[in-house]
Amino acid sequence: MQLLLIDDHPLIHLALQALLADFQPSVRLQPVLNIAAARAALQPGHGFELVLLDLQLHEEDGFAFLDELREAHPELPVAVMSASDSMSDVIRAIDQGAMAYIPKTIEPALMKEALELVVSGGIYVPSMRMTGVPPPPAPGQQAVAAPPPPRPQALDRLPITPRQQDVLHGLLLGKPNKLIANELGISADTVKDHVQAIFRALGVRTRTQAVLAVSQMGKVNQ
Repeated sequence: MQLLLIDDHPLIHLALQALLADFQPSVRLQPVLNIAAARAALQPGHGFELVLLDLQLHEEDGFAFLDELREAHPELPVAVMSASDSMSDVIRAIDQGAMAYIPKTIEPALMKEALELVVSGGIYVPSMRMTGVPPPPAPGQQAVAAPPPPRPQALDRLPITPRQQDVLHGLLLGKPNKLIANELGISADTVKDHVQAIFRALGVRTRTQAVLAVSQMGKVNQ
């Protein structure tokens, strides 16, 4: 597997080289220090199967480049790393099409598990016990009721059709409806209908909520 690592700290390059030395499938890691080098590496025929992007690049906006990657290479899975454990950052990254949000404080074994999940077609988000979650109401204030999260269940038990499973897989990869439609040979309107059926099955209203719900179920069916 060819993996493009975009991180401006050479020590991270060395650490990941060591961490992934026994990774299966075996990894050929190409590290770059900045976005310009990443663009140069991602020329036609690049061969990369996964991009690992640091969101806190020196004087560069990792979120903006995540958008650029999803637009220019919608078929290429992107996992992001960050020193931040803010829930708002997690949601923003997933909303922009990231397949994983990996805090840099994560244990090495968990990082490997996260990458294995992404490589196998799954998604990874860290524990929901993170900063950025609204605090409880102060004494005397009334709490605002929030809808309960969807109950985790196996993906193969979701009441959706095999075609909707295909659409769900594309959705989790951050692909837009038009690209999913082209790949499956169906209309964009049909994809939209399938997406709404998937949302109903998951008990969610948005793509980001769908990704977070599926992340609790484990691996995406291939």
